[in-house]
Amino acid sequence: MDIRTLPEAEREIYNRLRSRHQLYFEPLKLGDDTVRLLKIADLEEFLDGKDPFADVSEFPFWVKLWESAVALASLLHDLPHGNGRRLLELGAGLGAPGLGAAFNGYDVTITDYEDIILDFQRVSIAASGLSGLVRCEMLDWLNPPEMEPFDVLTGAEILFREEFFQPLLNIFLSFLKPDGVILLAHDSGRQSLPKFLELAREHFVIDGKVRRFRKEHKDVTIIINRLRRK
Repeated sequence: MDIRTLPEAEREIYNRLRSRHQLYFEPLKLGDDTVRLLKIADLEEFLDGKDPFADVSEFPFWVKLWESAVALASLLHDLPHGNGRRLLELGAGLGAPGLGAAFNGYDVTITDYEDIILDFQRVSIAASGLSGLVRCEMLDWLNPPEMEPFDVLTGAEILFREEFFQPLLNIFLSFLKPDGVILLAHDSGRQSLPKFLELAREHFVIDGKVRRFRKEHKDVTIIINRLRRK
């Protein structure tokens, strides 16, 4: 990736981030398109001596490209063309699913809760050639802003903490159009997933499918759930 090809604003963000952290771009091939994700090269340096297992709630989960995010990005990229339908990615982290959807004609907003995450997203959007096609927004699930409803809500590995189940469900109910759909992707071992889906069944009809693949000589099983209003 030639940084000189980035627009000036995103090049400045990149240079600011690079002054603090070791960085690299990870390409994610989706059909004929390539998402280029800006990532932390040295996680130990980024953690600055903190023990990531001492308090899992403080681990920066956004720095990892989760297998479920890859599966969701592939799914959104391969759906029928979005034709400008509005899509919101929640807890987007690196933003792979949202960028995959943008390549497929969706009007995409990707969200997270820290400025640094949004900075990484902005550079990735520009590096992927999607400037002007994807918006980055701060979204606090406990105090969400007003937004026009979306046709699609989506997220990968967003169910780490049970205290956020109800706030997330409230966002689903507030931000989804009556005829909209929610697409979630999680590792099959995510123990919190069944608990959240049980809570959501009061308001949504839920189905699911499994995607299996191998990565680094390991079998990976991802569950993709589709939720529609009752």
